[in-house]
Amino acid sequence: MATGQNDPITDADLAELIARVDEAAAAFIRGDARTYLALLEHSDDYTLMPPGGGPTIHGSEGTDEAIDAVSAFFAGPGEATWVTEATYVSGDMVVLVGVERQSGVIDGREPQDWSLRLTLVFRRHADGWQIIHRHADALVHPIPFDHVAELARGLDS
Repeated sequence: MATGQNDPITDADLAELIARVDEAAAAFIRGDARTYLALLEHSDDYTLMPPGGGPTIHGSEGTDEAIDAVSAFFAGPGEATWVTEATYVSGDMVVLVGVERQSGVIDGREPQDWSLRLTLVFRRHADGWQIIHRHADALVHPIPFDHVAELARGLDS
C-alpha cells in the first residue's frame, strides 16, 4: 500500500483488501494456514469470536504447532469465495460484512458446506492492513427458533 496512514481509504484500497480476504479464505479452507496468515496479518490486539461459539479468543497463536494443527484440521480439497454484503470505512479502519461461501474437508469428515457469516474489522498501518477482529458463525442457512434456543442454552443444558 503506497498511501500513508492518514490518507483516505480509497475504493482501490478497499478492492485490494477484499481480494486479499477472498484469497485468504480459499487458502484457509484448503488447510494452507501459512498463506492465510501471510495474506491477513493479525494485530497484537486481535480478537476472534469463533463459529463454534464459546468465549472470545484474545490474540492469535502463531506458533508452528498451532499453525500445523489448524492446517491439519482443514487439510483436504476445499474452495471458498468471499461475498461482500456491506463495507464500512472510518479513518484507518474498515469493517467488512459478508459470507465466506466455502466447502471442504473439515476435521477428516466428508466434504461439506462450511459457509460462514462474517464480520471482519481491519486497521490500516504503515505496511498495509492488520485484521483486528473476526466474528464468524455458521448460520448462513436459516434454522428454526427452537434450534437457536437450544444452541443458546449450550451443550450442558
